Amino acid sequence: MLCSLSNLDQEKIAAIQSLEKETGKTVLAFSCKDIKPSMLTSDQLAKIQKLEKDLSLSLVAVEA
Repeated sequence: MLCSLSNLDQEKIAAIQSLEKETGKTVLAFSCKDIKPSMLTSDQLAKIQKLEKDLSLSLVAVEA
């Protein structure tokens, strides 16, 4: 399973902001998908790791 920040419409954003005001806490919205990670060769893994370093990001190879 892989989760990322949700892409929200204005109605959902407003509901979350209302909850934040009520609780005094910051709330993050995540959406999760059931995906399968890819098996990588050493060369593929090295390329992904290099790009992660260059972009200062974490990348995950998955089966599409």
